[in-house]
Amino acid sequence: MSRRPGLILAAQAALPAAAVAAAALSSETAHWQPLELVLLLFVLAAGSEVLTIQFRGVRISASFLAIVLAMALLGPAPAAAIGAGSMLVDGLITRAPYRHVVTNMGIFTIFPVVGGLLIASVAPELTPYNNEALGFAGAVLLVFMLTNALNFGLVVLAHRPMGGGSIVDMVRHAFLPVLPAEFATGLLTAGVAFIYGRVGVGAVGLLAVVIFVFQYLFRAGVQAFERGEELGQRTRELASLQVGLLTTVMQTLSMRDPMTARHSAAVARYAREVAEMLELPPRERELVHTAALLHDIGKFIFPDSILFADRKLTDEEWETVKLHPEQGARLVARIEGYGPVAEIIHSHHERIDGRGYPAGLSGDDIPLGSRIISVADTYDVMTSRDSYRRPVSSEAAIAELRRVAGSQLDPIIVEMFIEIVEEGRVAFHHADEADFELELAFDRRVEDYARPRALVA
Repeated sequence: MSRRPGLILAAQAALPAAAVAAAALSSETAHWQPLELVLLLFVLAAGSEVLTIQFRGVRISASFLAIVLAMALLGPAPAAAIGAGSMLVDGLITRAPYRHVVTNMGIFTIFPVVGGLLIASVAPELTPYNNEALGFAGAVLLVFMLTNALNFGLVVLAHRPMGGGSIVDMVRHAFLPVLPAEFATGLLTAGVAFIYGRVGVGAVGLLAVVIFVFQYLFRAGVQAFERGEELGQRTRELASLQVGLLTTVMQTLSMRDPMTARHSAAVARYAREVAEMLELPPRERELVHTAALLHDIGKFIFPDSILFADRKLTDEEWETVKLHPEQGARLVARIEGYGPVAEIIHSHHERIDGRGYPAGLSGDDIPLGSRIISVADTYDVMTSRDSYRRPVSSEAAIAELRRVAGSQLDPIIVEMFIEIVEEGRVAFHHADEADFELELAFDRRVEDYARPRALVA
C-alpha cells in the first residue's frame, strides 16, 4: 500500500511524457497549417476557460470542443499544444497550485494526442474536403465522445487518487447526467468540421456559437439535474414528515390503546396476504396494507369511557363509535397522495347487504380494499387474546365468517381468507413488539410515498 502514491505519481509523469513524445514523432509541418486556424482554435480554447462549469468536483469547459476540432482539422501535435496551453491559461486565471496546473496540462496533452492519432488511423481516407465529408463528420463525433470519456477518466484518476468516492459513483453522478448535453454538443462540433471543408477557416467562427450553445446546454443540464436532486430530497423530507406523522400517531395510539394498535397491524398483515392471493398489482397491495394499518386511526376521537368500556355501550356512545371511519378517513386524506387510502378507510365498516355505515354502500360499490379489511378485521377481533371480547378459536371464527358471508362480508374474500388461515400462510403475534414494528415499516413507507406517481387521466 505504501508504494501506491509513488506509482500514481510515476504514472502521472510518464503518461504526459509519452503523449508529448507521440505528438513530436507524429508532428508534420502541414499539421500546423493554416496558422490562423491554429491561432483561432487556441484563442477559443483558452478563452472558454473563463466559462468553466464546476459539477460534482469536476471542472468542465468548452475548450474541449476547440481541441477536438484541432485533432480533426490539424493533427495530434497542434491539438496537444492547444490543450496544454489552454490549461496553462486556466491555471493563471484560477491561480491553481503548481502541481494541479501541471497535472491538467498533462491530461490535456494525452487525450488530444490519442484522439488525433485515432482519427488519422481509423479514417485516413476521410477528409472534410471531398465526398467523404459526411463520414469525416461522423468520425469527429465518435472521437468527441471517446475522448470526452477518456478526459473524464483521466481527471478522476488524477485528482482523486487516494479515495473520496469510487470511480463508479463519479461516473454515475458526474458523467452520465450530462452525457446527453455532451452528445448534442458533439453533433454541433461535427457539423462545424463538416462545414469547414466548404468555407474554410471562416467556419471556425461558428465554433464560438457552438461553444455558447455548449455552455448553455451543459449549464442547463447541470441546473436541471441539481434541481431534480433538490426536489427529490425535499420530496423525501416531506414524505418523512407526513408519513412520520402518521407513524407517530400509530405509536401514540399504541401507547394509549395497545390492543387497537396491534389489532390494526394484524389486520394489515392479513389484508396484504389476501391482496397477494387476489394477485393485485404490488402498488395496490401496498395500498390495501396501508389502509388496513390505519383503518382504526379514527378511534382517537373516542373518550376513555368508550375506548376502554367493559360494558354494553349506550345508543349515544354507539353513534360516536360509528364516526371513526369518517374521522380516520378525514385525517388520512390530509396527506397528499393518500386519497385512495382514505377512501378504503371510510368504507371498511360497510356491509355487502347495504346495512353498514357510514354511507350504506352495498356489493361491489364497496371498494375492494375495504371488503378485504372487513374480513380480516372481523376475524382478528374474534380471535385475538387482547381483544375487548373473549377470544374464540380459529375454527369458531371461521364458522362465523361463513355464517355472515353474503350479508356482512364478501363471500369470495371470506373463502380466500379461510384458505390462507387453514394453510397457515400468515400469522400475527399480538404480544410481539417486532411484529408490530414490522408492519409499520417506516423506511419502506417513506420510500414508497416519495416515489413518483403515474398521472391518472
